[in-house]
Amino acid sequence: MKKFALFVFNGDPMCFIHVLLNALDMKAKGDEARIIMEGASVQLIPELAQSGHPLNGLWKKNLEAGLVEGVCKACSSKLGTLEAAKGQELTLLDDMSGHPSMSAYRDKGYEIITF
Repeated sequence: MKKFALFVFNGDPMCFIHVLLNALDMKAKGDEARIIMEGASVQLIPELAQSGHPLNGLWKKNLEAGLVEGVCKACSSKLGTLEAAKGQELTLLDDMSGHPSMSAYRDKGYEIITF
């Protein structure tokens, strides 16, 4: 089993769909995948929870599968989506000066992929 940490910085929904699809695909193939939302991607948090949003179904599947590791606390605070993250009970990641640490995942054997 391989382990992948998918660090998402891009806030474009057309990029994020590939993150969601790949995480599900990796899990289906027996690998471990973790989605870490950073930077502009945190702006998608409120939209993803809306039932009419095109990515809502995939977002729910990833949440139910336990693939969403969490969101950057500093970025979600700065970009105004901290309360939306809390409202969805997403884990706030802040072990590196308020941001998630890539090296912490690397040290746990994860291959880092950035989007």
